[in-house]
Amino acid sequence: MATEVLVPTLGESITEATLGEWLKQPGDKVAADEPIASLETDKVSVEVPSPVAGIMGEHAVKVGDTVEVGAMLATVEAGDGAPAATPAPQPAVTQSPKGDAAPAGDQTAPVAGGYGNHGATPIDSNAPAALSPSVRRAVLEHGVDPAIIKGTGRDGRITKEDVAAAASSRPVAAPAAPAATPTPSVATSTGRKEERVRMTRLRQTIAKRLKDAQNTAAMLTTFNDVDMTAVIEARAKYKDLFEKKHGVRLGFMGFFVKAATMALKDIPSINASIEGDEIVYHDYADISVAVSSPGGLVVPVIRDAQDLSVAGIEKTIGDFGKRAKEGTLKMDEMKGGTFTISNGGVFGSLMSTPIINPPQSAVLGLHRIEDRPVVVNGQVVVRPMMYLALSYDHRLIDGREAVTFLVALKNAIEDPTRILIDL
Repeated sequence: MATEVLVPTLGESITEATLGEWLKQPGDKVAADEPIASLETDKVSVEVPSPVAGIMGEHAVKVGDTVEVGAMLATVEAGDGAPAATPAPQPAVTQSPKGDAAPAGDQTAPVAGGYGNHGATPIDSNAPAALSPSVRRAVLEHGVDPAIIKGTGRDGRITKEDVAAAASSRPVAAPAAPAATPTPSVATSTGRKEERVRMTRLRQTIAKRLKDAQNTAAMLTTFNDVDMTAVIEARAKYKDLFEKKHGVRLGFMGFFVKAATMALKDIPSINASIEGDEIVYHDYADISVAVSSPGGLVVPVIRDAQDLSVAGIEKTIGDFGKRAKEGTLKMDEMKGGTFTISNGGVFGSLMSTPIINPPQSAVLGLHRIEDRPVVVNGQVVVRPMMYLALSYDHRLIDGREAVTFLVALKNAIEDPTRILIDL
């Protein structure tokens, strides 16, 4: 008896999706709740689990096809399928990005409801159904058997680095076929080759949202620079004690997020948004922080950042970064946000004009730190300097307010004691 696999409910206001990848082929054994396909929408990327254990039947749609919620994707035939798997984690999601991202670490998906099993039956973290999407993709690309890989991640889970190390240490073998085949290369009349690859729904949404932001907002960018000497010295002095106590590295983002929340409190229009003919002011600071993921850039939100310490902010960012790289962020974690910080400096950017993330009215761009000559107390000295860029909606925010915000941020970073005493 065949069981139909249907397109699941994808989220509020989402009625259709694009089939991004088949994770199981006809004839493959599948376990109950084992992902068999990946769907892309304009907001999230979702893995579709098998409702039963059995043998994968015929695919009803092809990669790249658009399907509606409730439509049939494939069938699973009753048979000698793989043993039932443990309940799957929350569906892996990625959201349309709106800015540059800082690179993140590596971590596999947490068990639904938390990071620990809390007395439950131990889960085989390296079973095929438990591997994260990016790790499964790496296994397919390198043609490595995950059963022979020793995981170094949390609870012994396999990471992409583990797969790469296993692949490099074995004899050269033919790699497995890629999950998706792009359009074949075509030779032009001059003999040079071109390749056409269909733009994903996620990439199309990114393009549309960025262009909509430009068309809607009266965007303007104001610049300033900041001397990073004090923060660099504080980080060098306390980073070991900080990591030992809090279990996370002390970076620069914690200082900038905390300083930004203080400046937003002083200049509330930077933290406001326009809805129709009304201005909505927020008495909280939900800071969107752009990070990288396998599917592109995502922007998870640090809720009530104004109430968090620098340590709390660093822990939250670290957790977001790891799970973004594994593709396990939840949709709710990327909703909302009143202000965005994007860090192009980690990629070497000297200066940029970031695009705001509607309905937010401003975005702060951070850039690389480099030694430059500056005048201090009448003397030319070399200091580690960073350019700051604030893009904002001029319909709501005046130039005076934008400059005031950047100056307040600059003062807090150049004298971190201000952050401690809330000055």
